Amino acid sequence: MGFQEEYEAFLQKHKEERTGEALRRLEEGHGYAERLFLEQVWWPAVGGFEHLIPEYELSDFRGGCRYLDFAWIRRPYRICIEIDGYGPHVRELSRWQHADQLQRQNDLIIDDWIVIRFAFDEVKERPRRCEQTIQQVMGKWYGSGRSGIQLDERERRMLQVVISLGEASPGDVAEALEMSVKTARKHLQDLVHKQVLMPASGERRIRMYKLGPKGALHRLWHLV
Repeated sequence: MGFQEEYEAFLQKHKEERTGEALRRLEEGHGYAERLFLEQVWWPAVGGFEHLIPEYELSDFRGGCRYLDFAWIRRPYRICIEIDGYGPHVRELSRWQHADQLQRQNDLIIDDWIVIRFAFDEVKERPRRCEQTIQQVMGKWYGSGRSGIQLDERERRMLQVVISLGEASPGDVAEALEMSVKTARKHLQDLVHKQVLMPASGERRIRMYKLGPKGALHRLWHLV
C-alpha cells in the first residue's frame, strides 16, 4: 500500500484503541502539521508506522497529562518527536508558559526520553533535511540492529537509485549503474521477489519500481 492507505489505517487503528480525552486529543491535536510530517519526512525515511504512536499520552510529575505529537517506542529507547509551529499562539506565550514548555522537555529528558523537535517551516519547506535527521537518529540509537536482508553491492546500489528517485524504471537504474536495461530489469525483479522493492506501475510488465517493506527496513538499519 502507498502512504495514503497506510496513513488512514494507522490513524484508524489508534482511534479505535482510545476513548474519552485521549480520543478527543487525537482527533483534534493531530492536524495538518503532523500529517505533513508523516507524509514528507517519516514515510520517506522509514516506510511504515510500526512502533509510532500519535498524540502519545504521558503523565507528568504533578499528576496531570501531557501529549507528545509522536512517540516512537522500540526497546531499549523511547523517542519523542515534536512539530513546532510559529503561529500567533506561540508568539503570544507568556513567560510562565514558555518556562513550562522548557520544563516539559527537561522532564522528558530526565525520564530517559530522546527528544527530537522540528520546526513546521522546516517540515514544509525542507523535508529532506528533516528526513536525514530521522535517519541519523535511527542510525545513532539503533544502528547496531539488523534488517534481516542481505544485499550484495550491486543490489545496494540499485536500492540507492530507487530511494534517491522515489520511483525508478529499469532504464533509470541501467543508466545510473551503466548496465543494460535487460540486466537491470532482471535484478530489479529479484529485489521484488525479496520484497525489497515493489511495483509502482505496471502489472505483467513492471514499468516503475518503488521501495518495498523489506527495503524500508533495510534502509532503516543501514541507511543506504
